[in-house]
Amino acid sequence: MSESEVATRASTVQSVERAVSILQSLASLGSAGVTEIAADVGVHKATAHRLLTTLEARGLVSQDADRGAYRLGRTVLQLAAAASRPDDVVSACRPLCDALAAEVGETVNLVVSDGRQIITVYQAVGDAILASRDFVGKHDPLHATAAGKVFLARLPAARVDELVRGGLERFTPSTIVDPDALRAELARVRERGWAVTSEEHEVGLVVAAAPVLGAEGTPVAAMTVSGPTYRVTDETLPGLVERLTGAAERAAWRLGALRRG
Repeated sequence: MSESEVATRASTVQSVERAVSILQSLASLGSAGVTEIAADVGVHKATAHRLLTTLEARGLVSQDADRGAYRLGRTVLQLAAAASRPDDVVSACRPLCDALAAEVGETVNLVVSDGRQIITVYQAVGDAILASRDFVGKHDPLHATAAGKVFLARLPAARVDELVRGGLERFTPSTIVDPDALRAELARVRERGWAVTSEEHEVGLVVAAAPVLGAEGTPVAAMTVSGPTYRVTDETLPGLVERLTGAAERAAWRLGALRRG
């Protein structure tokens, strides 16, 4: 291989790495302009713009016509859904998520764990006038989300210690940032079998989560119901949790049936 070919290959690899970094940045930021993306990834603004243009052409990012901000595109949604297919998670849970959203009128998400974060892999939106909406492929923190607590509650104590050692980021005044308080919360999650957050990640939002357990009794996914604080209250939450945990149990059964088949 000639020196020019080696240089071309190295340049191509670097471009791919930078493009992936941009996608990861948008997954974390939600939406951002070229300047913010370039700073987050650590590249020149012109380089970020060139890569974003290529990613947009392939549907991996999309640009807001009014604000000029970029966000992940529809192709990423397809890839995110495809990534979960080996375990048949989405195919097993999709109809149950749809049915639950239609029954309770709120937004139902299906999420999986990805190390230090969770990823939304499917969403069903109820018929409420004001409904919470995320996008498939979105990354969220473990400690500040109901689904994240479901996964954390099943981890060994040593692993939880490792995850909280670097500090817990505060997202709202209600975010649990004290490690001991988080451990106490996780103990409550283990005891009752489901988790809830009230304005811990987003102000005005309440989320309940239940695990979708695999054959070994560990969560392969979590199913959530979310809604605004004025609708999801102390009075309405128990009924939502009852329906949510029932749907998650049926999803686990379906997933087991698909694996056996």
